[in-house]
Parts: sequence; structure tokens; C-alpha cells
Amino acid sequence: MATAAASQRKLVLKMSVSLDGFVCGPNGEADWIFRSSGGADSTAWVLDTLRGAGVHIMGSRSYHDMAAFWPYSEMPIAPPMNDIPKIIFSRSGLKEGAHADGTTAAFAEAKARNAERHGATPTAAVLESWANPTVTSGDLAEEILRLKEQPGNYILAHGGASFAQSLAASGLIDEYRLGIHPVVLGQGKPLFSALRNPVDLRMVSATPFASGVMALVYRPA
Repeated sequence: MATAAASQRKLVLKMSVSLDGFVCGPNGEADWIFRSSGGADSTAWVLDTLRGAGVHIMGSRSYHDMAAFWPYSEMPIAPPMNDIPKIIFSRSGLKEGAHADGTTAAFAEAKARNAERHGATPTAAVLESWANPTVTSGDLAEEILRLKEQPGNYILAHGGASFAQSLAASGLIDEYRLGIHPVVLGQGKPLFSALRNPVDLRMVSATPFASGVMALVYRPA
């Protein structure tokens, strides 16, 4: 399994995972994540992870969802989500309406709903951060290796499911920060389904939260 050299910055994958190993339901359902999220202890853990990142990377679907939510959120974790640069991985580029200032009906509705629900008024800098991310459509492994060579804090990957599966299969993840939620889905999209061979990991930490979520940090053995 490929690992980062000492001079390279790390690639960290942060994901919520069900007790039976799924990152979402079979049709992308993720409502189960929010049923056991929240609380001062888990929020502090997430904030520590977010604030340490030099750049957020994600797939285009996650970007679309996040860009319609975080600029309007007053949650404690909104500032590091909004302020830290984003890189979007998409072989076809970003489709119309996938930007924070997009004009499609569904996207405009999501923005309006979140603006009304959370009441935050985004600054121009926050909107710019989401409206004009860096978009890359090159080979995943090559782009990740290029990012690792750049100076800065670690690269923080968010998903979605297909993007996370591809990252795991690439062998380039240096640290997994997984929130294991107290729910069994029975079916869905597993994080490690694209692996060709078993991967040995060593546990760095295990942190239980009052909500029942367990934060597990693993690195390649």
C-alpha cells in the first residue's frame, strides 16, 4: 500500500459509517447520520479535524450538497468548512447549477431552505469560496500525489460514497477518521468495496461520544 513520504502532507479521510460498514443507504440515504450526531464532545472532535486541514477535497455530489448548506449555517463547524479552500474531483466537471450561485430550481430551493432554516447571511468571501472551487478531472491517484507534494496542512477528504471508495482503493489514504454510528443499515454502499486486496491498519485512537457514536482513527500498518 502506498504511503506518504515524510516530507509529504497526509491525506485524511473523514467519514460517517454505520455499524455494519456502510457510508450511505443503497440510494444514498444519509439521514441516519444526523440521528446520532451532535453533542459538545463529538462537535469538538470534528472541529479539531476540520481546523487542522489545509484543503477540503470531495466529489461533485458532496460539493453540490455542501455548497447549498454550509454558507447559510450557523453551526460551530461552518467556519472551517466555509473558509478552507475546496478541490472538487469530477471527470465531467461541475454541472450547471452545482455552484453556490447556481440557478437550477432544485439548487435554488435548497439554498433558500437552508437560508431560512439557519438564518445566516453569507459574506462575499464565503460565497466565493463555494462558488469558485478548484475543479480537477484528471487521474485520481496522480492528482492526489500532486496535492501531497504541495506545502500546507493535511488534505481532508469528505466523500461521497463513490469518491471515498476510489480513494480507499487507491492506497493513498494516510489516515482514516471514522465516526461509527449506532445504526445497522443492512444494505447500502460500503466504504471498502473497491479494494483489490486486504489492507492492514493500526488503531491510533478510539473516542466514544455521549450520542453513541465512536470515533476511530486508523493508519496503514
